[in-house]
Amino acid sequence: MRFGSIIVFVALCSFTAYYIYEPIPEEIEERWKLMLTNSFFRSLSHLADLSELLGLKDYMGVMYFITLAEKVVPVSDEHVKVTEEKFDGVEVVLYQPKQKDGNTELRRAVIYLHGGGWCLGSSRMSPYDLLARKIVTELDAVVLSVEYRLAPAHHFPVPYEDVYRVVKHFLHKGVLAQYSVDPGRIAVSGDSAGGNLAAAVSQQLQKEPGQQVQLKAQALIYPVLQALDLNTPSYQQNQDMPILPRTLMVRFWSEYFTSDRALFRAMMANTHNNPESSSLLKFVNWSAFLPETYRRKYNYSAPAVVQGVGGEAVGTEGPSRSLADPRASPLLVPDTDLRSLPKAYILTCEYDVLRDDGIMYVTRLRSAGVEVTHEHYDTGFHGGLMFTVWPTDFLIARRMTENYIKWLEENL
Repeated sequence: MRFGSIIVFVALCSFTAYYIYEPIPEEIEERWKLMLTNSFFRSLSHLADLSELLGLKDYMGVMYFITLAEKVVPVSDEHVKVTEEKFDGVEVVLYQPKQKDGNTELRRAVIYLHGGGWCLGSSRMSPYDLLARKIVTELDAVVLSVEYRLAPAHHFPVPYEDVYRVVKHFLHKGVLAQYSVDPGRIAVSGDSAGGNLAAAVSQQLQKEPGQQVQLKAQALIYPVLQALDLNTPSYQQNQDMPILPRTLMVRFWSEYFTSDRALFRAMMANTHNNPESSSLLKFVNWSAFLPETYRRKYNYSAPAVVQGVGGEAVGTEGPSRSLADPRASPLLVPDTDLRSLPKAYILTCEYDVLRDDGIMYVTRLRSAGVEVTHEHYDTGFHGGLMFTVWPTDFLIARRMTENYIKWLEENL
């Protein structure tokens, strides 16, 4: 009996080790912690696939558990005043330094947009709450965190439009005065899908006629910036990396645009471009915009162009048109639209499918004359900045946070 129990125990341990272990590059620090963390994400993803297959709950509905598990109720503390409000009908969480007696100085402000592939995430998650408090206390800044609506319930452009409405509302001089914010010291920032929204808002705001208050800076953390070529070197190199494998990123893109699975299948095959979007492929040509060190052994092949994205079921409106929309893919604008953008901070990670999106934007912004600080983490992986809460607290998250806040301090 005892021998049989040992056999079962060994078998269970072997199965667990097999499930947890992944061939993660040796360069990544705290590899086993990342493997353990990712085993949870993979388990939830498998459960989500099964749930959708059985017709119980859609994939993103199950994956939203990640958001719920880390949700907190943002409350004030001795240093930070926290309020939950609505700006032009959109929920926001506002973090302000506790007012010191007699202090009438205007403060800088950071508008922060959370990540999660436009389908997951919340400004009320513990890592975002902690980051906002850190920015407030270390920079004596106001932080406006936006709770934009999510796909698949709300497809593009709804999440973008929510964010844009909040930014426009906040940048009214009367609103800024209400929160003691200096109109000349405002940044927009975000990670992953939030970086996408921050870049898009920065571009669109400069086109707004009569806009009196402009952004001073944009800080984009491993941003996703284009949907036309999902086979860049970083998508190929990191297709099976933890946290954000290629399949999940493609799923985020497709569900941002539509619930029709035909687009997902086309995007997986990189055959989703139509004649309208094909004319914009020159703006995401990685053979021109990636330094040699990132191109390495990969050879450029332009994505296929088909009539009707992902088959006729997707049609010519909606998703097909959205592919060519710079509000979804900020890399798709000509150089003339980049020249007047605010100074930028762009963080990229070597082991991230989105690495090349960020690096191409760095190249294009610099060519257009925009001041850019590019911080690349050779041992970094997607989502690293958010792993600040035990037991998924990573050393690289601390470094990323410190460097990001230092840049804000020096440039805002």
